[in-house]
Amino acid sequence: MAGKLVLVASPIGNLEDVSPRARKALAEADLVACEDTRHSGRLLAHLGLEKRLLSMHDHNERRRLPQLLEMLERGMTVAVLSDAGTPLLSDPGFPLVRAAAERGVRVEAIPGPSAVLTALVVSALPPYPFTFAGFPPPRGAKRRRRFYKPLAELDHTLVFFESPHRLLETLADLAGELGDRPAAVCRELTKLHEEVLRGNLGELHEQLAERPTLKGEIVIVVGKAEKRRTGR
Repeated sequence: MAGKLVLVASPIGNLEDVSPRARKALAEADLVACEDTRHSGRLLAHLGLEKRLLSMHDHNERRRLPQLLEMLERGMTVAVLSDAGTPLLSDPGFPLVRAAAERGVRVEAIPGPSAVLTALVVSALPPYPFTFAGFPPPRGAKRRRRFYKPLAELDHTLVFFESPHRLLETLADLAGELGDRPAAVCRELTKLHEEVLRGNLGELHEQLAERPTLKGEIVIVVGKAEKRRTGR
């Protein structure tokens, strides 16, 4: 009998957000495939668990597939754990899920924390419909031509991940390609220094450019273009 692949959502900051069901799934797993074994080891220690860990990240995910699929086909339960949030959302796991499903392996998701949804609901922007676009490409010309232009056609809320050192460039590109839309920059969600800044993209860029440093995990939420009122 084939085993089971379990996708376990992990806290995006506050460890108290881990659910009893997530703990139970991790406790029952024969193996935990995770981005960073040290990071996941700390979470498991917080939960009082000792499990066999196997690193699975962007650079080795394809190489891990045969080993993990063999374990699943032998009837083992494999849990997939991201460093933070729900697996597959800009995190490893999709090739494994697709390959497991193609082989008839049961795939189960344990819902829980998600930086995408947390940022969306605190942004004060329309929560649906929305498009999650992940991390913008790192190169400026490619970003503008292939990434932002198609998104500019979408007249609804957009959600992006971004690193602190590219935040200002991204805000400028968003304003230039999508227009000066209403937006929110959500930083360090659920953590001690959580911060949500709201305003138009240009205003947020100006405000954040005044800071000497930018740190933390960042989610950008961009609203749809504001319609201009025209007089008769």
